Amino acid sequence: MKFPRSSGILLHVTSLPGRFGIGDLGPSAYEFADFLSAAGQKLWQVLPLNPTGYGDSPYQCFSAFAGNPMLLSLERLREQGLLQESDLAHSPAFPEESVDYGPVIAFRTGALRRAAKVFFADGSHADRAAFDRFCESSSAWLDDYALFMACKDVHQGAMWTSWDPQIRRRDAQAVSDWRMKLTPELQAYKYWQFEFFQQWERLKSYCEQRGIRLMGDIPIYVAHDSADVWAHPDLFHLDDQGRPTVVSGVPPDYFSATGQLWGNPIYRWELLAANGYQWWIERFRASLALFDMVRLDHFRGFESYWEVPANETTAMHGRWVKGPGESLLSALQNAFGDLPIVAENLGVITPPVEKLRKQFGLPGMSLLQFAFGADPQGPSFRPHNYSRDLVAYTGGHDNDTTAGWWSSSGAGDSTRTPEDVRKEHAFARAYLNFNDDSEINWVMIRAVLASVADVAIVPLQDVLGLGTEGRMNLPGKVSGNWKWRFRPGALNAELSARLRNLVTLYDR
Repeated sequence: MKFPRSSGILLHVTSLPGRFGIGDLGPSAYEFADFLSAAGQKLWQVLPLNPTGYGDSPYQCFSAFAGNPMLLSLERLREQGLLQESDLAHSPAFPEESVDYGPVIAFRTGALRRAAKVFFADGSHADRAAFDRFCESSSAWLDDYALFMACKDVHQGAMWTSWDPQIRRRDAQAVSDWRMKLTPELQAYKYWQFEFFQQWERLKSYCEQRGIRLMGDIPIYVAHDSADVWAHPDLFHLDDQGRPTVVSGVPPDYFSATGQLWGNPIYRWELLAANGYQWWIERFRASLALFDMVRLDHFRGFESYWEVPANETTAMHGRWVKGPGESLLSALQNAFGDLPIVAENLGVITPPVEKLRKQFGLPGMSLLQFAFGADPQGPSFRPHNYSRDLVAYTGGHDNDTTAGWWSSSGAGDSTRTPEDVRKEHAFARAYLNFNDDSEINWVMIRAVLASVADVAIVPLQDVLGLGTEGRMNLPGKVSGNWKWRFRPGALNAELSARLRNLVTLYDR
C-alpha cells in the first residue's frame, strides 16, 4: 500500500506524563495529539499496547489481543463515577521522568479493582449491556485471556508451565471448574478490557478529527508466558510439559556480538498454514481495528527466521529456517485487501526478503543512524539512496537517541569500537554538511524530512534533543528498559512551530 507524503512522531503511550506513574489514555494523550496537530504531523506511532509481562517489555506480553490495563486513564474512571478523588489522592510519589513499574502496577491494580467493583454494583443498564456485547464479540480471545490472568494471580504470578497440571494442560473439567471458582476475577479482567477499548476508541476519534493517523506495531512472536501459547500450545514448538524446544532470536548484529536471544517460542507454521492462517488473520483483524496502519516487526523472519535450540544461552548457535512468506501474506491480503503494513526490514536483509516485501507493496524502513558506519548495508540507509516507498527514521525504539548516539564512544551500546565511531562521525559531518556547533538532532530530523521517502518519523526524544537518558530500550539488557517519560511542559509552541516549518518546507 502506498502512503501519502507525511511525517509523524514515535512515542509510546507509557512515555506520556501524568499523575499516576505511567503514561496513559488520559489528558496528556489528548494534549500530545494537540501538539502533533499544531506541529503539522499526520502520524502518531506507538509500540504494542498489549499487557506487558517479562521485563515490562511491550514485545513480551500476556496476550497478543488484549490491551494493557495499566494504560487506562484513572481520571476518566473518576469522571465516570467509578473512582472517587479519595481513591487517587494518596498515590505514591512517582518519578516524573521514568516509570517505576512495581509501585505503578500495585497502585493502579488496586484502583482498577475498585472501579470494577463499582461498575458491577452500580453500572447503568446501558453500560452493562455494552459490556455484555463486548464480551460476546471478543469471546474468541477474551475468555482465554481472563482465565489465564486470573489463574496467574492464584499461582502468585508463576509461569503457566508450573501451574497445577490439570489447568496447565487445559483439561476440560479443570477449565470449567476454574471459570466457576474465579468468576468475579474473570469479570474484572474482562471489564478492564471493555474500558481499555472504549478509551482507545475515544482517543483514536480525537486524533482522526485532527487529521492524525495512528500507527501500531505487531511483534512477529508472542511471549511464552502468554494466553496465546497456553490456549494454543499446538501452534508452537513445545515439549509435553509446555516448554519451548526451539526459540527465537537473531544472529550477531550491530547491538550484540553474540546475537540477540529473545526466547519466544517458534510457530509451527505448517499447522497455521493448514487452517488458512486463521490465528494470524484474527490477530491482524484486532490490530487493524485499533490502528490505521501497522509496523510489522521483524519482517525478515517471515521470509526466513533464526531458530535457536532452547538450551542455548546465546543466539550464536542457531540456524536459518524458511518462513511462511508469500503463503501468509497472500492469506492476509485475501482477508483484508491492500495491507496497510510497514515492513520492519532491518538486520540481515537478503534479496529474497526484499523480493517478498516488494511483491506485496509493503514500504520498508530506514534508520539514519545506520547510514554512516561500517555496516555493508550502510549505503541503503543514506537519503540519496532512498526510494519513495519507505518510512525514514532518525532512529528507532531500540536505538540510542540521536544526541546519545552522537556523544557515545560505542562501548556498551553497540558493537562499534571508538575508531569506528570516529570514522562514522567524520563521514556524517561530511555527508550532512554540518559542524559540531549544529544541533545534531535537528540536522538529522531535517535530513529525513527532506528526503524522498513518503513517510518520515522522528522519536520524540530527538525532537526534545535528549541524550542517552531518553533511551527507550537497549537490546540485550534484561531490565531497566521501557521506562522513559517526558516531563510535563516539555512540549511548547517553539517546538511545534519548528516542526511545522519543516513539514511545510518539505511538503509533508
